[in-house]
Amino acid sequence: MSLPVLPAQPPGTPYPTDGWPRAEPPAALTSALQPFLETAFEHGVEGELGETHALLIVREGKLIIERYGCGYGPADTRPSWSMAKSMTHALAGMMVADTGFDIHAPLRAQEWSAADDPRSAITLDHLMRMSSGLTFIEEYQAGHPSHVLEMLYGAGKADTAAYAASLPLLHAPGTVWSYASGTTNIISRRISEHVGGGREACGRFMTDRLFAPLGMTSAVPKFDAAGVFIGSSYCFCTPQDFARFGLLYLRGGLWDGRRLLPASWVDYARTPTPQPPEAALGYGAHWWLSLGGPGSFSANGFEGQFIVCLPESDTLIVRSGRTPLANREALASWMKALSGTLTTV
Repeated sequence: MSLPVLPAQPPGTPYPTDGWPRAEPPAALTSALQPFLETAFEHGVEGELGETHALLIVREGKLIIERYGCGYGPADTRPSWSMAKSMTHALAGMMVADTGFDIHAPLRAQEWSAADDPRSAITLDHLMRMSSGLTFIEEYQAGHPSHVLEMLYGAGKADTAAYAASLPLLHAPGTVWSYASGTTNIISRRISEHVGGGREACGRFMTDRLFAPLGMTSAVPKFDAAGVFIGSSYCFCTPQDFARFGLLYLRGGLWDGRRLLPASWVDYARTPTPQPPEAALGYGAHWWLSLGGPGSFSANGFEGQFIVCLPESDTLIVRSGRTPLANREALASWMKALSGTLTTV
């Protein structure tokens, strides 16, 4: 399938490594955005979106909207939750570029070392596309069976990758899509092995190859006791730094004349993975598809964290907040309508 062309940085617009270039939105866009801002910030925490802590809109590489609520400001870091999965995608792309690692070859995790273990057929591609076949219950409500809560807060918290990789196979690898945070931590462990293992080596790799080149000075990744980045869930950043990360993907892996990610790896992120017909959103490889309409792709996190890339209008949205699970459909509808407005106005 053909993917929408990603926009180049407009000539004369500096990259926001040291600070975001800014511009006032056109009057028509300001007027069109007002209802969305009112819904996000003026209805209080009891509104349909719950708490909105930040909303940033970047168009053509310039920050045109920056609003904060609930006592938060530009210097406050916010949780990534599962937006960290998309950061793990970037780190994996750097590993693949460094080594020529075959994403379609067996990953050879230590838990699957036996020749007759059916899990030994799992590849990096299967994990990236949430199609590993491993058993994993992605449930966030306390009191319900949940592998993700057990991995992050229970028996698996000291070694998140080992916990996830030790789970049995439920489906043949590559046959069933099922969103599973554990698969990301297995990937994260493989990246850690590539860079030498341990928190220090992995942290240095993340800083040298991703955070520092983009100017993401606020980024604070969280590691488990085994020294592996908990790539499923934890990288704290300011909203401006989340926007920097999103812009790297909107620019196809280029940053100020330097290629940080292969263009093919960014395309891989937004190439659809087969999913059940009832799936509400499309999925690529550790990035979601279509939240902002056709051609859009996004990093999505628990309680309504979003980095939404809109290639058609060269626009980027960052939303940070705390939206109850009961309100997530209202937030998704608001985000889709906002994206549509930004694409057409």
